[in-house]
Amino acid sequence: MKNIYAIGVGLIGGSLAIDIKKHNPDVIIHGISRKDTTLNTALELGLIDKKATLDDLGNADLVIVSIPVDATVKLLPTILDNISDTGLVVDAGSTKEDICKVVENHPKRRNFLAMHPIAGTEHSGPTAAIEGLFKGKTNIVCEVEKTTFKLQEKALKLFTDIGMRIRYMNPKDHDKHIAYVSHLSHISAFMLGKTVIEKEKNERDIFDMAGSGFASTVRLAKSSPEMWTPIFKQNKTNVIETLEEYINNLTHFKELMVADDFAAIYDEMKSTNRIKDIIDSPT
Repeated sequence: MKNIYAIGVGLIGGSLAIDIKKHNPDVIIHGISRKDTTLNTALELGLIDKKATLDDLGNADLVIVSIPVDATVKLLPTILDNISDTGLVVDAGSTKEDICKVVENHPKRRNFLAMHPIAGTEHSGPTAAIEGLFKGKTNIVCEVEKTTFKLQEKALKLFTDIGMRIRYMNPKDHDKHIAYVSHLSHISAFMLGKTVIEKEKNERDIFDMAGSGFASTVRLAKSSPEMWTPIFKQNKTNVIETLEEYINNLTHFKELMVADDFAAIYDEMKSTNRIKDIIDSPT
């Protein structure tokens, strides 16, 4: 792959560009964005080699789409319209069902690979891009059988070369599972942040008492609303289901507190401690 086009050069697109370039110095990274200032910053940081537009995609060996998921759904058919028969398009969206559905009958569906690299930080934009973001991280690939074998083979080698583990999943299962382990986490962080900010209006010194536990828990509340609102919208059904279960657990915990049943609270926390064995276990 010689010519790689990054549509979106923020945290994910920019970090992919850094790692791909490191392992493949001869590739040319072309950046596409609706904001020229974004492309200027990406050029200054060395994330991309050239600016480009959608009209240039006929020259692409690989197109990486890492923009908000609602924009991906709107733009993906046009992107596929513009690529050559040997070009490959991948997306890095946090939801997969709507994205896969919008191109399921596209004449160039075989030129598309749906993926979700499970990596990131709370920061956004080109300045957030970092080297090694994907090393040791899981990359979920959906409907791999619908992508031409030679193209998927090239793409998967590219991503394993930069340190990602590949897992395969259907779009529906992906969206259901990611609602629990990612989308719910972000909602929890946003609402914890909201709760503390509202309290802080009356108690100005509350943040002086905020330690590392609070900081790590609320970190995701710094994430981009422009990116996360479309994610919640596309995965609405699954997110509501996870919220209902989460709220039920919070209500149950509160009821135990009201009842002074701290033995039960201990048991609840003790049984949940086993999550460390799941998260820390080698894969």
